[in-house]
Amino acid sequence: MVNGKWLNGKWLKDWALPLSMMTGASAYLLCQQLQLPTAVRVAVMEGIGHLQPTLIFMMLLLTFCRIRLEDVRFKGWQWWMLAFQTGMATLLCLLYQTAETHTNQVFLQSMMLCFLCPTASAAAVVTAKLGGNIGSLAAYTLLINLTSAVLISAFSPLVNQGNELGFWISFWLIIRRVLPLLIGPMLVAFFIRRVSPGLLRLLTSIHNLAFYLWLVSLSLAIAVTTRILVHADITLHLCLLILSGSLVACSMQFAAGWLAGKHYGADRTDDRNTEQGGIQESVTAAQSCGQKNTVLAIWAGYTFFDPLTSLVGGAYSIWQNAYNAWQLYRQNTPRHAS
Repeated sequence: MVNGKWLNGKWLKDWALPLSMMTGASAYLLCQQLQLPTAVRVAVMEGIGHLQPTLIFMMLLLTFCRIRLEDVRFKGWQWWMLAFQTGMATLLCLLYQTAETHTNQVFLQSMMLCFLCPTASAAAVVTAKLGGNIGSLAAYTLLINLTSAVLISAFSPLVNQGNELGFWISFWLIIRRVLPLLIGPMLVAFFIRRVSPGLLRLLTSIHNLAFYLWLVSLSLAIAVTTRILVHADITLHLCLLILSGSLVACSMQFAAGWLAGKHYGADRTDDRNTEQGGIQESVTAAQSCGQKNTVLAIWAGYTFFDPLTSLVGGAYSIWQNAYNAWQLYRQNTPRHAS
């Protein structure tokens, strides 16, 4: 007898993230086997480059339509997370000064990127699905993007002597890349809320559309990640170091965010909301700290650091999405299910 969850689509919902990741990786590997002409491959990659930010803009617009401007608030855990990520990046930069081999230098630069990289714009979609606080996440995403732009611009000359862009040029390149996709959807959503309640009701009535758009965007991102992993001119030893190091960095940041959010979320005057507030802020802080803009990490690796460090963005993308897939599966599966 066929299990009912296969018939009602529950299985597909539970495993949407891993299926999206496998689709992206398989699509790229299939294209490789087809040996498409160079012009076609270039056109496809350029198309993906334009499609990804469009999808991100649309899904953030749908998500931000569900919050008000006064919901975007700064919380105590945000400053601790900024200090944690800045401190770890600074420590790794200091350790880099003692590295003697190229392998160790690339590894430490890669780990720096794991902590310097800002929160992913799409983190709002997963946070909403997990019951987090979108307003708090939006506030932290703004803070960490500005902080990351400053830190990457300041640290890259210290670890890459070939970087001659200068602080202000580097800062502008990063800000120009990240802020439009963060501020733009938020401003459009608040404008719609102000001038067109009917359109707002229509957009907020389309349940899960932002999540499905994110699945498509994730599939494209994994295709790009697969391309980097396949073509990386890197030794097996360094590849394993980056894979394992990015896993540790990912675990540390999700855990630190969860603990900080639990502490500050539970610090409420209304005892009835203590547990709920702790869980909500834990989810928010964990996603804020742990889910990274890995597309930016790949680009920053090529632009400001040793090009081999671009591999860490792809590796981190695998770990963070595997963790989120488990989070969503656990949420959708009753605890008493066998």
